[in-house]
Amino acid sequence: MAEVIGVRFKNLGKVYYFDPEGTQLQVGSHVIVETARGVECGEVAMPNRDVPENHIVQPLRKIIQVATDEDMKVVEENCRKEISAFSICQKKIAAHKLEMKLVDVEYTFDNNKILFYFTADGRVDFRELVKDLASVFRTRIELRQIGVRDEAKMLGGLGLCGRPFCCSQFLVGFQPVSIKMAKEQGLSLNPVKISGTCGRLMCCLKYEQEAYQDLQQNTPPVGSYVQTPQGKGTVVAVSLLVGVLQVHLDSAPPEGAPVRCKVSETKLLRLPAARPRQRAKEKAGRTNADKTNGNNRENIRGGRDN
Repeated sequence: MAEVIGVRFKNLGKVYYFDPEGTQLQVGSHVIVETARGVECGEVAMPNRDVPENHIVQPLRKIIQVATDEDMKVVEENCRKEISAFSICQKKIAAHKLEMKLVDVEYTFDNNKILFYFTADGRVDFRELVKDLASVFRTRIELRQIGVRDEAKMLGGLGLCGRPFCCSQFLVGFQPVSIKMAKEQGLSLNPVKISGTCGRLMCCLKYEQEAYQDLQQNTPPVGSYVQTPQGKGTVVAVSLLVGVLQVHLDSAPPEGAPVRCKVSETKLLRLPAARPRQRAKEKAGRTNADKTNGNNRENIRGGRDN
């Protein structure tokens, strides 16, 4: 076991381990550390804790010092420099006629490097731009291309729900999101309604998926035959989040309106019949299983003969 602290350099960024060298640090305090990018100022996101050695990426770097008031003034000055550097870089991009969009600028604490984050549809040859920027700022320059989701996380904003972006509020990392999740959650497949401002499928589809899956396990799907307090009938619509079914009763006329009842008040009598495509898949699966079992039996017999 080794004593470490967790340091974060960006809002909701990844937490990195550092050796506190016995110094007790509280969450929210700032420290000066040396990273692969240079000397940086980070915020303590995890207090002193013992973790297994195999959880640590070696070598474990030590903190240089706890940030002082003077250090925090340097951080504030770097923020002002970043605003100026952003404007200069935009002008240089236009002068070089590059198809790229500047998103953010970041100075390292010691000013030995400036990082420019940008988005672009494809690869961009920015070698001349780097040379031009290096001649202006007289320091190391790094241009880093990021995706549209990272851009949304950096810039922030309001989503379709009217709330701040999840990625800029509490999501630490991005996870794969599929259109299947939208289908299982009963959402409209209109791209405008299920896509975020970044143009990708909304992140909330992923972290809400488990809740929908739990609800689906205890909710009869559309087409099920159920017993309700009003009688037996077929489920024609499901509202998972509120736990309500719409059921067309056997006693009602074909054009009659369905009745609404809670899932807790119904009893599943029969699941809906499998669709032709689903039955074909199940049949193919059984056929493959039979072939596999047959081959296994032949292999067993062959082994015995030998």
